[in-house]
Amino acid sequence: MAAARLTSRISQLSLYTLSSVQPHPGSLALLAASPTISTPALAPLVRSCHVYRDPNYKYFKPFFGSKKKHYTEKFKRDRKLKFIKVDLPDPNEKFDTDTMTPEEMRAKMKEKGIKPVRPWQERPIYVSSTTSTFEPYVPPEGDGKVSTLSAAGAKQTVQFLEKKGKSMMSVRKIRQFDDEFDPKLFTEEAQEIYIATHKALAAEDTDKLHECVTERAFPLVTHETKCKTMRWQFLGSLEPPRVVHVRCTSIITKENIFAQVTVRFHNKQTLAVYDRFGRLLHGSEVVARDVLEYVVFEKHVANTYGLWRIHDKIIPEWMPPRQPTHRTYKLQEVEEEELPPLYDDTLQDATAEPENEKEKPPVALA
Repeated sequence: MAAARLTSRISQLSLYTLSSVQPHPGSLALLAASPTISTPALAPLVRSCHVYRDPNYKYFKPFFGSKKKHYTEKFKRDRKLKFIKVDLPDPNEKFDTDTMTPEEMRAKMKEKGIKPVRPWQERPIYVSSTTSTFEPYVPPEGDGKVSTLSAAGAKQTVQFLEKKGKSMMSVRKIRQFDDEFDPKLFTEEAQEIYIATHKALAAEDTDKLHECVTERAFPLVTHETKCKTMRWQFLGSLEPPRVVHVRCTSIITKENIFAQVTVRFHNKQTLAVYDRFGRLLHGSEVVARDVLEYVVFEKHVANTYGLWRIHDKIIPEWMPPRQPTHRTYKLQEVEEEELPPLYDDTLQDATAEPENEKEKPPVALA
């Protein structure tokens, strides 16, 4: 009876119960060895699955085989859509471009997702200033020294009036972009830019210097200024600055207009340049000099945010050469060479008297 009860109890256990409850091996051996107790045939084990049965889902008998898919057929299409077949490109694939037509090449590159290669190389270009002075102003000889009442001064005045017509046409062109431009009022702005440029150069303020000079004039202004100290001072104008030349030109397109205005400055200033050792190279901080300069200002008038900046300086041929600077150099240390002796030391030792004889007192003879 005990064996029958044990058998019926084992048949009612589930798969999970069998995995947790294991019969003792000794009890089975005793049952098999006892001849008096009859052991009926063991009932087959039944696996039961405890699943919450939702009426909306169709119930399928659980299958504990090798398949691991979900047994609900309703989600079969959803499981299929989870996977997307993608044709991965083969990096080792080689195709002959010589035998392919342009249409086949375009289709192949479009299939691979490759952009077509252009035969040219594009680079962004920003033209902020011109490379030179177009139609430079030619200063009359003796300007600043010749009186207007003399014959040479009257000739200069006539030449200036002849060139004034073309300058007025350029002024009208500038006023198409800047209505408030006036050559007489521009001289004040030009003098402020002129003074600010020299102060920024003396203070080594490159940010301010880029705002006052163009990209072409920047390397010319800062040439040989490294490791040098400059002292510059503006004392005043001997003659009020005036506009002597105005020109306009277009670059690349007709609407891209650049304007250049040449201003004549005749002022008094002091300039002193010192080297890295503090030695004076040029000029003086005490002695003032009269300076006559023709400075070219440029502006990209087609640009709304364009600025007037120093672009070039015109140096006439008749102007006398400037005073050269005194260059300083570092002296190199010269190693002293040892000279050979003029005589042999051994001969001197042989002819020299012994020290004992020198120390003997003189002897008086009777």
